[in-house]
Amino acid sequence: MTHAVLVDVVRLASGKGKPGGALSGTHPVELLAHVLRTLVERTGIDPAQVDDVIGGCVQQAGEQALNISRTALLSAGFPDSVPATTVDRQCGSSQQAAHFAAQGVIAGAYDIVIACGVESMSRIPMGTAPMGRDASGPGIAARYPEGLVNQGISAELIAAKWKLDRDTLDAFSAQSHQRAADAAAKGLFDKEIVPITVTNAAGETVTHLVDETVRASTTAEGLSGLKPSFYTEKDAARFPEAQWHITPGNSSPLTDGASAALIMSEEMASKLGLTPRARFHSFAVAGDDPVFMLTAPIPATKKILAKSGLSIDDIDAYEVNEAFAPVPLAWAHEFGADPAKLNPRGGAIALGHALGSSGTRLLGTLVNQLEATGGRYGLQTMCEGAGMANATIIERL
Repeated sequence: MTHAVLVDVVRLASGKGKPGGALSGTHPVELLAHVLRTLVERTGIDPAQVDDVIGGCVQQAGEQALNISRTALLSAGFPDSVPATTVDRQCGSSQQAAHFAAQGVIAGAYDIVIACGVESMSRIPMGTAPMGRDASGPGIAARYPEGLVNQGISAELIAAKWKLDRDTLDAFSAQSHQRAADAAAKGLFDKEIVPITVTNAAGETVTHLVDETVRASTTAEGLSGLKPSFYTEKDAARFPEAQWHITPGNSSPLTDGASAALIMSEEMASKLGLTPRARFHSFAVAGDDPVFMLTAPIPATKKILAKSGLSIDDIDAYEVNEAFAPVPLAWAHEFGADPAKLNPRGGAIALGHALGSSGTRLLGTLVNQLEATGGRYGLQTMCEGAGMANATIIERL
């Protein structure tokens, strides 16, 4: 059997996804081009040997339209002969890109492929691409006559169902910042973050190398004073069980970012003299209730554990995307997961969630955690719009 291996993975430090954020002055094509170029430079591969580039991006509109993965590789200086495609599985888009890449290698369709992702939420805000009933069509309106809801409402419903109170959500969120700040102080992100030269809000040319969304001073007490973000009288009437605990403090911030992973067959890595860092062990994708929307990591994890023959106790680190604090907490409750293994370097509440980039960002953080601790297996899963989730298990080599 052909094995797909991860040779290297890089990312940009996060930028606040609003005007004035560290990466907001840089076109998203250039964000993605930079990580593609850096990945090739770090590994020394000939980009002409890359069979395909598969990128994730959610808001494929404006500057992110027209197959941004192809545009970015051309900007990065790759030969014209290298093709690319851009996929949208919502927040899991670049995790899905990694799945497609690794599965293509296993199937024999690829020898070398890059999975990547990008999102500039400062320049292409959420809602730029069509959303809601106008994008869904009459069948969805008929099936869900009361309408689907935004992700903040879904997070409220999860918090209510799993009985997660405000103190628990805020404590988890503060811990995310504390873990991320501690990891940064110890240099634990140095292997995955690559510097990029940008123009800041003052018009100065600077090097961006530190996650802008991490707040080391965050405390649960400080977060407790924030007001709920998603309460409306209409939603309160429709969902009387909701306790309205979701705030900016226990949600992932709007973020700009890009990331990329080099994936190839074990045989090709050996031929090129490259040392693989991890092997792709198992894959799963699942759907769940689109109103609860963010619960699909639970069935996706059940599915991948069954496929892999592993138990949750066999996994040495879990990266469960922190779109909102209730998501990883409900997931951990369902599996009896060890809290120390859950997002041990902090999660998206601190590090940011640059939508299309987050999948390969989590992959890099996960493999670096396994290498630092000597762990063997890592599990990555993330909730996705309309009630989906990807799950991936990697094995450190």
